[in-house]
Amino acid sequence: MVLAWTIADIRYRFRIKVAPLPLQSLTFVVVAAVGILTLLTDLWRTEQWLVPRGNILTPGIWQAILGSIYLFMFLTWAWFAFIRPPVYGRMNAKRYAQALYRAIINGSPSELAVISDELAHSVKSLIRYATDRVAFKNFSGNDEDNSDPTEKSTDYANDILLLIADKRFCRAIVESSPGTALTLFNEIGESKKYGVQVGIFAKNIMNEAIANRDSFLFHEAEGYESGLIGYHKPLSQAMFLNYRMVETIETLLEPDIWKMGEWDAAQWKAYCRVVLMTFRDYAENDFWDHSYVLYRAKGYIERAVFDLYKINGVANSVWDNDVQNKLRVIIEFIKDAVEILDKKEVPEHLLLRVRDKHRVGNFYDHLASMIFEIIFSASAVRSPVDLCWWVQHNSVWGKLFNFNALDGPAAKIVKFKVRRLIYNEISDMKRFPNPKGAKILGFCLNVMGLTVRDEDKNYNRDTRALQKAVLSWTRKHFAWLHIYNPDMAKACLVDGITYDPEQLKIVKTCPAGGLRREPLYIYFNVDPPSIDEVN
Repeated sequence: MVLAWTIADIRYRFRIKVAPLPLQSLTFVVVAAVGILTLLTDLWRTEQWLVPRGNILTPGIWQAILGSIYLFMFLTWAWFAFIRPPVYGRMNAKRYAQALYRAIINGSPSELAVISDELAHSVKSLIRYATDRVAFKNFSGNDEDNSDPTEKSTDYANDILLLIADKRFCRAIVESSPGTALTLFNEIGESKKYGVQVGIFAKNIMNEAIANRDSFLFHEAEGYESGLIGYHKPLSQAMFLNYRMVETIETLLEPDIWKMGEWDAAQWKAYCRVVLMTFRDYAENDFWDHSYVLYRAKGYIERAVFDLYKINGVANSVWDNDVQNKLRVIIEFIKDAVEILDKKEVPEHLLLRVRDKHRVGNFYDHLASMIFEIIFSASAVRSPVDLCWWVQHNSVWGKLFNFNALDGPAAKIVKFKVRRLIYNEISDMKRFPNPKGAKILGFCLNVMGLTVRDEDKNYNRDTRALQKAVLSWTRKHFAWLHIYNPDMAKACLVDGITYDPEQLKIVKTCPAGGLRREPLYIYFNVDPPSIDEVN
């Protein structure tokens, strides 16, 4: 029966290998001893050799002793194999680490799926024995021969937490045993041992979950999509809801930079969702501490729309292609992040203008910088006219500025900082004409227009001051820019907007179509360059 158990299922073989007692070798010794003694007993009886006198050890008692030993061994196997699976501890630390090491080295997906589920029984013990990074000394590779079983179990626990970071094992956990990850991160959160060696494990779990569209990150979406699991989000909350844990682990929001460029809109949506969970706890409890984790996550999210240039000039680009879908996901992320800040009272000492470029700033500044970079990415879509307008105005500008979008107290601060970033970039064109400033200027001329609509003050109240400042700069310096650097001047104009150097006019052409039977031309006069500028 024991042989059948060990051959039939990796689960029971693993349990026997990691039992507190060396059951395999002990069973061999016991079975061999019982068998030999049984044979000797039969031989003794057959040959009628002398036996000790008395009633202390009768043949019946002798047979009962041998049978009891055999039965005890059988029940011990059944206990550890079925009734009470062994957990990691001082008695089996070395055997547990060795058995897990061999299983991961073999890399069989079917075996790893079973072992990952078995690991859940020992998670609490592993975290209890593992050391925090702050107290982490002489981890692996110390030269001292330490025989203390408690310290040895601590060393093995630390090694195991590094061992389970193997990508194949993380993939098995995501696919077959997410409960193991749930137990592990719950235990870390409850024990507040945020410094245990789970950094690589956490990073690989997150990346494998995003790569697998059937993982918990996609099922723990919203209640109206996933039912009760969508409302509770058990694993997502265990991993990402505790900002202090995420910040200490450092890698929970760290995507694989080699695969991040292959993510589609659905994967970026899942990533943004967990970043928002961490950001919400950060805003409530640790807002004035600089968050390295969230700052890096912001940078990764910005990169999601760096490929907008790919649809530039594509005449038949559909509105729901993946590039534009990613842009919509990022815009929604920004709106949700600003909404979180809106629920937090704006501090009185908050600086609206940060003149020191080397100052780190807070998340009002970071979100403003993020919007600015999204605008720059969108400015790469310059033609055709309809696509340019759809991306720049409808997908970005209209969602963030026009039609009273983002109208809360925090949103107003963020938009103020965005306007300042935009104007600073444009005004710097006088000192150093550059492609980035040129594209930002072209974006502004396109989405805000060449004329100020003073009659409808509610239409563009967030951007009227910026529009006037941009048009004023353009009127004063565009003719000079066209002479000084024609390429930069050309980069300031998207499809449908041209410059007439003879008439000193920028012309926007609205083509005929729909209710418009003839093209509409909008003219904007610019000032001639001064003698000093020409020279």
